[in-house]
Amino acid sequence: MAVKIAVTGFSGRMGRALAEALALSEKAEISAAIVRPGSSLVGADAGEVSGLGRNGLAIVDCLEKADFDVLIDFTAPQVTVDNAAYCAAHNLPIVIGTTGFDAEDKASVLAQAEKIPLCLASNFSTGVNLCFKLLETAARVMGEEADIEIVEAHHRHKVDAPSGTALSMGEVVADTLGRDLGTVAVYGREGQTGVRDRETIGFATVRGGDVVGEHSVMFLAEGERVEINHRASSRLSFARGAVRAALWLSGGAEGHRAPGHYDMRDVLGLN
Repeated sequence: MAVKIAVTGFSGRMGRALAEALALSEKAEISAAIVRPGSSLVGADAGEVSGLGRNGLAIVDCLEKADFDVLIDFTAPQVTVDNAAYCAAHNLPIVIGTTGFDAEDKASVLAQAEKIPLCLASNFSTGVNLCFKLLETAARVMGEEADIEIVEAHHRHKVDAPSGTALSMGEVVADTLGRDLGTVAVYGREGQTGVRDRETIGFATVRGGDVVGEHSVMFLAEGERVEINHRASSRLSFARGAVRAALWLSGGAEGHRAPGHYDMRDVLGLN
């Protein structure tokens, strides 16, 4: 029997990508498509809205009207806080790709992991999570002798900066080197900045056009430079990863996984 997956934020770019990924899956199916209350899409056929052909699934405006085994949430921080609380109250796993949390909202979301299995990741792409592993190695080998800079680019509609993926990359490097990212991060430079502090990790952000997502981490040493890059050409890579995480949380016939905070590296067996 296919795992029933609900997609909230269905009207957005990731919502449509998730609909496509679920249509391609042999083990999961979309059982609910959820949009914000008051949306003109409420009641419309989810298949038609996603461009995949009519499927008879009517779009709804709240979780109470949805039937699902796992929720996938790529929305906004406050919406995700409420959705995570709903899932915890109903013993339902949740996969979260929302970014831009402040410390309070993130803590509120993660508190639900005491009750349910919760997968929160800044990026669900297999390639990006492989990059996280490569960054650990690069930081161990070169981190003390290199200046480290992170550059990311996304489409003009992205509202948070730096991207959650860029921040996660910085956290991987900082943790490996025993540094506190909150202390050593530098977000943009202007004017007379002085000589670069070797301990810092720099971030630069580009926004424009329809860039799906590009990240580059540079280890700049005397006489050589190592770069670890990832470029996404389609949101489908993120969507398929999120579906994979949902199936992993569901646990199949044995029932869903134990309560806890998981990330995509747990799903891929990289941790």
